[in-house]
Amino acid sequence: MAQVLACGAAVVTLSMGIRHGFGLWLLPITQEMGWNRQSFALAIAVQNLSWGLIGIFAGMVADRFGAFRVLMGGAVLYGLGLAGMALSPTPLVFTLTAGVLIGAAQAGTTYAVIYGVLGRQIAPERRSWAMGVAAAAGSFGQFLMVPVEGWLIAGLGWQQALLALSLLVLLIVPLAFGLREPGFTAAAASVRREQTVLQALSEAFRYPSFNLLMAGYFVCGFQVVFIGVHMPSYLKDHGLSPQVASYALALIGLFNVLGTYVAGTLGQRMPKRHILAFIYFARAVAISVFLLVPLSPVSVYVFSAVMGSLWLSTVPPTNATIAQIFGVQHLSMLGGFVFFSHQIGSFLGVWLGGYLYDATGSYDIVWYIAIGLGIFAGLVNLPVKESPIRRAPAPSATSATSAA
Repeated sequence: MAQVLACGAAVVTLSMGIRHGFGLWLLPITQEMGWNRQSFALAIAVQNLSWGLIGIFAGMVADRFGAFRVLMGGAVLYGLGLAGMALSPTPLVFTLTAGVLIGAAQAGTTYAVIYGVLGRQIAPERRSWAMGVAAAAGSFGQFLMVPVEGWLIAGLGWQQALLALSLLVLLIVPLAFGLREPGFTAAAASVRREQTVLQALSEAFRYPSFNLLMAGYFVCGFQVVFIGVHMPSYLKDHGLSPQVASYALALIGLFNVLGTYVAGTLGQRMPKRHILAFIYFARAVAISVFLLVPLSPVSVYVFSAVMGSLWLSTVPPTNATIAQIFGVQHLSMLGGFVFFSHQIGSFLGVWLGGYLYDATGSYDIVWYIAIGLGIFAGLVNLPVKESPIRRAPAPSATSATSAA
């Protein structure tokens, strides 16, 4: 278990850590290339959609054949996408590389795939805790990588910084070997499964709690990606230095290490729907207070610490709830569908941020939407039923023979 948890956490640290720093490239790229903010925001929005959509199929492959092949392919695509992002001459090419390629890479190197491995390899009584550890690793990656990315941009320039990251992300390749699953051999893959993919999907989408979890995760995506991508520009527009933005994003990552670990641990002891509702309500309160108080480095750092403790803390209880309801046989795929909802929210959050800024000269409307959605998500998570779904027993081969 230790090897699986360590390698999974390291993969998430790299993949999510690099991804969380993309907001630092918004101003350098748009200013040098002469693009507007919406062009950059659209590429990151497409990245989130690509990540979510391809994540469904990456989850299916990981459930069927194990995570190893998916991780290897994702690492190569990540390196190619970062290099292409550095060398893109037009917004269209930038959208294809920073958007489609990197989105596909993240689908194969982040939570849905890693959580499938954890769900299959770790006992149910420790599953929520293990998912909290993996999510905390992603948060530590943000704390570690965002300042590194800021230093790389300052020291090398934005293009060379991206090329350096394209090499660094290939460290996922050796880590993938630590996540090879012995049960996924050619012989094991041919064994008849209890449910087909279509049966699992039909069951999930007919179950109201699955749809409520998807609705909440939509809001999570909207909030965190809007803040992660647009807050550096929001702060600069209000006269604060780029260093404040770098430290703010790093603080989000640091405090999210604690928040995700606590959420995962509490998920073993109390109803996970209550944890999720609290997180979404608390986000709405935190954003409201942030907008009401005078903006200063101190207020930014306090807001970042509070939001950090709530940032990805939705991930362990959401995925552990899916595993608890439906089991682990199709966990990566079902987690991929819920995450696709998250990424639709991410698309709207990052794109609306750019669109409404260009249209109004302000991010205010998007902040207000984020508050309203937080209240909505808190309410829809309260009625989620966490108990395992009851299935009619499948007829055994012996029974079928006797009946014949």
